[in-house]
Order: sequence, then C-alpha cells, then structure tokens
Amino acid sequence: MVECQLPDQVPADAEIDHLLKKAKTIAVVGISHKEDRDSHKVARYLQEHGYRMIPVNPKYQEVLGEKCYPNLKAVPESMDIVDIFRNVEAIPGIVEEAIAVRAGCVWMQLGLAHNEAAEKARQAGLQVVMCKCTKIEHARMMKAAT
Repeated sequence: MVECQLPDQVPADAEIDHLLKKAKTIAVVGISHKEDRDSHKVARYLQEHGYRMIPVNPKYQEVLGEKCYPNLKAVPESMDIVDIFRNVEAIPGIVEEAIAVRAGCVWMQLGLAHNEAAEKARQAGLQVVMCKCTKIEHARMMKAAT
C-alpha cells in the first residue's frame, strides 16, 4: 500500500484562483453516483457554477445527467482540470493518462498527494494541485472576490 504524502509544492492562492477562473471543463475521476459521496457533491457544485463536468468511472454510464467515461483516454474533448477522487495508488496511472490527453492540470483532492506523479505532471507542462478540494477552493476564491 502506498501512503499518501505531504505535497512538496503548494500553489499560491493567486495561481489557484487563475486556474479556476480560466478552466471550463473538469473531468471528475472516481465520481460516484451516490449523492452522499464527496465526489458527487463536488461534481454537482462544479456543474452549478458553470463548469462542464465530465464524469470518469468505468462503473457507470451516466452521472448527474452527463455521459460517464471509463477513463480519461475515452473522453472525446479536452479537459482543463483532471480532478482526482481515487486512492493514492491510482494516482500515477491517472497522471499518465492526464499527460497523454494533454489536460491542463491534475488536481488531487483533499487527503491526496503523490509527489513523484506530481513532478512527472509538472515536467510534462501540467499544473498540479494536491490536498485541496476544488469546491472549497472555488467557494473561497468567490468569497474573497466579494
């Protein structure tokens, strides 16, 4: 079992704010159809705040009214952010896929960090956010802007 790490780099608030403002499409990897799961709540929030949310989970055909894809390579459109809700062992493979599909950013949710995979993503030109929640950060940036 791979242990979750502490992030070796943490983006500044201005970088996170810029990332969330320019992003239009967010793939939610590991989304659940169960409404009480964090991945579902975050995906719904993203939809409600104007993002094109793409569910990624091989278990489902559809989540939150959107076609669900088995992996990132199956998604027929570009993704600004790959939002990861999987266990830490799955992160390197997801990062490899994110690099292959030329995503703009890999975002590892609260409690998730994998420094080696993060460095690989950075070397490939992707932005990286670890141990932060897209919903929490978006709400915080919106509040700061008011």
